[in-house]
Amino acid sequence: MATSLPKVPIYSLNELKSTTDDAIAPYLTSLPNPYTFVENNSKSNIRLLLGYGAVSIAAVSFYIDYTKGWEATKPWILPAVIAYFVLNLALTLWIWGVEGGQIFEGSGDEIERLRICSSTKKHSPLYHLHIHHTSSLSNMPQEKTAVAPFTQWFSGDGTFHCEAFRQWLAAEIGIPWSAPRSKLNM
Repeated sequence: MATSLPKVPIYSLNELKSTTDDAIAPYLTSLPNPYTFVENNSKSNIRLLLGYGAVSIAAVSFYIDYTKGWEATKPWILPAVIAYFVLNLALTLWIWGVEGGQIFEGSGDEIERLRICSSTKKHSPLYHLHIHHTSSLSNMPQEKTAVAPFTQWFSGDGTFHCEAFRQWLAAEIGIPWSAPRSKLNM
């Protein structure tokens, strides 16, 4: 059975960006040694903790109010609502302030720390990558911005060509782009 290549609507910048963003982590974590990266999920874990904490407060408040009634839960609803909004505010500030478009953070043997952020501009078919890395040889952080059109790795019908994307990404980061296909699952 042949595997189908991922297809996205070519007029949706959000879909093009999301598909491209989703291809970065599997590629970087499946490279052969010494170029492989170990992904650091601590920022994602904090985001999940804040989000699920807020939803849990809302769910517990609803359940207790539903089972006990308004009069029994009235003293607890205001603190629950305040806690919910504080957690949602913290989540929003975390996403915009700390993560700031980050799609990958990891470390490897050759590059001690790699952080990749992506962005697109409204009505522009260009994909922007902001690459921050620290080499294990020199502890000076280096930054690089890479820009390429989505048409470099998407065909006219919306098919994502991962080999073309891997070549471009490897050239921008400075790593070999060939990796065992069995590990990439793309």
